[in-house]
Amino acid sequence: MVHNLSEQQSIVNHFMAQLRDAEYQKSRNLFRNNLRRLGQIFAYEIGKRVDYAAQSIQSPLGSLDVPVISDRIVLATVLRAGLPMYEGLLSFFDDADSAFIASYRKHHGDGSLEINMEYMTCPAMGGTVLILADPMIATGKSISSALDAVIRLGVPKKIHIVCAVASKAGIDHISRLYPEADIWAAAIDEELTAKAYIVPGLGDAGDLAFGSKSQS
Repeated sequence: MVHNLSEQQSIVNHFMAQLRDAEYQKSRNLFRNNLRRLGQIFAYEIGKRVDYAAQSIQSPLGSLDVPVISDRIVLATVLRAGLPMYEGLLSFFDDADSAFIASYRKHHGDGSLEINMEYMTCPAMGGTVLILADPMIATGKSISSALDAVIRLGVPKKIHIVCAVASKAGIDHISRLYPEADIWAAAIDEELTAKAYIVPGLGDAGDLAFGSKSQS
């Protein structure tokens, strides 16, 4: 299922306007902060769809049963661009386990690209609720490669994928390979260039959040 939050009248559209704005993007801190905010909004929405169980709570004045999350949640992100959204998710799901995936695009002279994965640290995944964050879903190949690697460590009972901007082609790619996954996007753009950049998109989220990568 695809959830496009930009279709609603919500504060998400305000944050996305700032994230896309070239002038606003000059401040890395403001850019990172809005990605964190999106992570928190996604956490709130996904929090409606996890399982809960009653837990007896003792307050200073009495006791009561309160529903608390019973699912084991794993927050995963693709380094480095996904870190601010991961932090926003973690501020809500603060007892979650974490997984980190380091991967990058490799462009070839013929215009094709491949996804190279260099590193992953991940807990056992069987029966968990996996929430995978990456600000941009262009072709969807980074996400599908990350899911392929994570699921080798056990099959989650539910998969949620969150992003700031997705292309229609990227969503189609992920939905074809992982039809059971819920995809949460703050915006969905139609155009994907020959070099797999989303238009209008918002640029390179990793560079905008943390500075340009070394060219050496």
